[in-house]
Amino acid sequence: MSVHNLDGLAPAIREPQQDSDIELSIVIPVFNEEAVLDALFSRLYAAMDRLQRSYEIIFVDDGSRDRSVAMLRQQYQERPDVTRVVVLRANAGQHAAILSGFEQARGEFIITLDSDLQNPPEDIDKLVAKLDEGHDYVGSIRHRRMDSKWRDYSSKLMNRLRERITDIRMTDQGCMFRAYHRDIVRAVLDSRESQTYIPALAYMYAANPTEVVVQHEERAAGESKYSLFKLIHLNFDLMTSFSILPLQIFSVVGMLVSIFSFLFVLFLGVRRLVVGSEVEGVFTLFAIAFFILGVLLFAVGILGEYVGRIYVQVRNRPRFLVKTILQKPLDLSGDGSQQD
Repeated sequence: MSVHNLDGLAPAIREPQQDSDIELSIVIPVFNEEAVLDALFSRLYAAMDRLQRSYEIIFVDDGSRDRSVAMLRQQYQERPDVTRVVVLRANAGQHAAILSGFEQARGEFIITLDSDLQNPPEDIDKLVAKLDEGHDYVGSIRHRRMDSKWRDYSSKLMNRLRERITDIRMTDQGCMFRAYHRDIVRAVLDSRESQTYIPALAYMYAANPTEVVVQHEERAAGESKYSLFKLIHLNFDLMTSFSILPLQIFSVVGMLVSIFSFLFVLFLGVRRLVVGSEVEGVFTLFAIAFFILGVLLFAVGILGEYVGRIYVQVRNRPRFLVKTILQKPLDLSGDGSQQD
């Protein structure tokens, strides 16, 4: 057993190191999940052992403040042959945590799985079967979602909106239970975007994507880490990362409003010359002015979203900081001996 301390900044791009003996890498972000980890361990390792495929499980602790890190360390000590633990210095978000796991993955295929057990580990074989058929990207569709009705409805609404403004076709964009060929993962890591929506970005690079239906269960314990605000922000990221259609829409709307306003001013000028001074219609004018101001403010907000993304991108700050990695030393000699 070895503990590698990697204090400092994670590089912007780090080529994942492939081990030809490992077929599957399972990347699981963890954030304050001590209540569910024991159940996850018991089900996940049993499911992977039944596959009879070489594998590794990479847990990424995303700045947990409970006992999650201690429990992950204990699990690593029990199964060091197939377990690796990446500990981030601070909470970086789900997608950044997955990217840090991607950098460490050695398998030919990489599968992402949430730690809350809403997607059962027993369904991993469905994704693996599609990978074996030659698909380089396998999405998942949750069967009979166990989330609240408002989350289910809002997710479907955002799916439809995304399909209208982008070329990305995912039936269930909110499910992170997905599988990727390592070439797709390499392309995702090479994309130096500050805000990376992994499933959509991987779909763009995939040559032969597909989807499978998986089961969906109630959360085993704890509560969702995605608040309404985070869900809205995530969908804004998705839209602004893969389409400029919102800007184009408001350009057209702005042009139409300008034409309408100009014609209305001409109408009022002619009316003033014909009818004379009058006070009728003042509140109508106020209503029209407020409507136009509302459209302008919303358009400025959309524009600000794009400008904000540019601002974040040009700062070029690291997406995450790696504190510690628990893993067995790599065998680099080729004769069975292990080296750090």
